Amino acid sequence: MSADRIILKGMRFYGYHGVNPEEKALGQSYVVDLAADIDLARPGASDRLEDTVSYTLMYRIAKAVIEGDSRNLLEALAQDIADRLLTELPLAGVQVRVKKPAPPVKGSAIRYAAVEIYRRRS
Repeated sequence: MSADRIILKGMRFYGYHGVNPEEKALGQSYVVDLAADIDLARPGASDRLEDTVSYTLMYRIAKAVIEGDSRNLLEALAQDIADRLLTELPLAGVQVRVKKPAPPVKGSAIRYAAVEIYRRRS
């Protein structure tokens, strides 16, 4: 893991994911946090966007996955985001957390359910 990271926290999107038919029909909000491992020495010295990874692109990738094709599991959403980030951007690794606020668990008062994964460039 690199000591340098670009971090995006609390990105909110609306998607239609879950095992229950109601989740796929009604949808709900999802919250995504990203931490991307990348050497930031060069952009730190140059102050040029061309020398780093735009966090706008990172945001757009997460948005496209969450607002895209329906998935059953949070694990699959996190993996899709990680795969796209590592494929499309020059990152050494990425940590992805996907939260589902107030998941539909009958009789529960769960603030959120979440998965967090870390993937490295192979």
